[in-house]
Amino acid sequence: MSAPAPSPLAIVEAEPLPRQDEVLTDAALAFVAELHRRFTPRRDELLARRAERRAEIARTSTLDFLPETAQLREDDSWKVAPAPAALNDRRVEITGPTDRKMTINALNSGAKVWLADFEDASAPTWENVVLGQLNLIDAYERKIDFTDPRTGKSYALRPASELATVVMRPRGWHLEERHLRFDGRPVPGALVDFGLYFFHNAQRLIDLGKGPYFYLPKTESHLEARLWNDIFVFAQDYVGIPQGTVRATVLIETITAAYEMEEILYELRDHAAGLNAGRWDYLFSIVKNFRDGGQKFVLPDRNAVTMTAPFMRAYTELLVRTCHKRGAHAIGGMAAFIPSRKDAEVNKVAFEKVKADKDREANDGFDGSWVAHPDLVPIAMASFDAVLGGRPNQKDRLREDVSVAPGDLIAIDSLDAKPTYDGLRNAVQVGIRYIEAWLRGLGAVAIFNLMEDAATAEISRSQIWQWINAGVVFENGERATPELAREVAARELAAIRAEIGEEAFTAGRWQQAHDLLLKVSLDEDYADFLTLPAYEQLVG
Repeated sequence: MSAPAPSPLAIVEAEPLPRQDEVLTDAALAFVAELHRRFTPRRDELLARRAERRAEIARTSTLDFLPETAQLREDDSWKVAPAPAALNDRRVEITGPTDRKMTINALNSGAKVWLADFEDASAPTWENVVLGQLNLIDAYERKIDFTDPRTGKSYALRPASELATVVMRPRGWHLEERHLRFDGRPVPGALVDFGLYFFHNAQRLIDLGKGPYFYLPKTESHLEARLWNDIFVFAQDYVGIPQGTVRATVLIETITAAYEMEEILYELRDHAAGLNAGRWDYLFSIVKNFRDGGQKFVLPDRNAVTMTAPFMRAYTELLVRTCHKRGAHAIGGMAAFIPSRKDAEVNKVAFEKVKADKDREANDGFDGSWVAHPDLVPIAMASFDAVLGGRPNQKDRLREDVSVAPGDLIAIDSLDAKPTYDGLRNAVQVGIRYIEAWLRGLGAVAIFNLMEDAATAEISRSQIWQWINAGVVFENGERATPELAREVAARELAAIRAEIGEEAFTAGRWQQAHDLLLKVSLDEDYADFLTLPAYEQLVG
């Protein structure tokens, strides 16, 4: 057999990485190049369609279920493909980036599934993109170990039967991979992440009794789900594995996708594994899409928007009903708490909140839920065990009692809570601290005992933007203005400098993070994604 032809992709402005040739093979890059050639034009059209739909929402300040697909929704005969054995029980899923230590800890965590994240929990440095792929290959081949240079503690995989099933999340459609170019233009990050992972691991995973399973982020319409389905069909033929081997779970984390859940499942029906309720990005999407809609769309402090808020309840109950009607898994939201090694009382209060959250999800009919830390796995597991018992899921619970009208999903003004000055301060604090870490290549960051990712920064800067543009007056009588945001940010930056010391402050990206947060929070033109201007400043 002759060697594969050199790939038409060019690797640009990238420092060589150890063992990168094991990931960036000619054959793998040729596959990514073919994905790019075939599917990027449609991706570009769909991004343009997002802008058109946003303009329509700005004009009407409303959304509705699609009239042109009503027949599909009313047709009770179709179902998604049955779940493969490795994805039938998903009662607890842990999320996190694909660095070497996290790869081992997540697989060993006791969770049923690990969301191996190349998206919001990973800053897309070239090192994270390439070595994250390598870590997964090494894990599947059981060639992975890790010794923490700081503590000397060693990490190794447990027996195969005890490991979590991997569901990999590529980047969203809006992000490019600047280090891989085709005819001078960057390849979409989603195709790079998906393509490298699928090419190297599809057959390897089948041999392990599992398969190439994916989480699809930031989806805004069923047409975007159709694009992914076409990619799956092509990819399975390309590497010679059976159609339907791929399984995809779609995050319903945009307000527009919430109106197209059934259509999304239909488009992916041969490859669909379920839907997930992604809380922070969902709130960010509401602000982004209804930012011109006036007072009735102004969100209070993010921590005041619990999953029991009427419009969030409508969203999650519709998700469960939709999934179970079509034979798909419904996966609940994130428990982001990070246990404190120093404060038992903080842990006690937080664990009670996590238990209440997971109890509610299990009793509402969800088949599983997310946690961000291994110590939360037993708590979430107990909540779902209490409802599921020995059953792998509760897809037979159809929730036909649920009825959600179009207006219920955007009834933001049904909340009594209002924005507060402390909420503004928290948004600034968390925004600066998260962006600083992201600019250093960290996507999952523990801040104030919560595991934060890019969705956190998005809701933080969106709320600052929204409150200023809506002229919110806080409980202390101060009005949200650009000047107030700058004052709060200056104080928080000074507080961070005092907290960590001059040397650590100078070594970090603190001023850069402060400036970027203010830019995306105060610019008259609202940036679609914080990660777009941030990527321009990301080194590596």
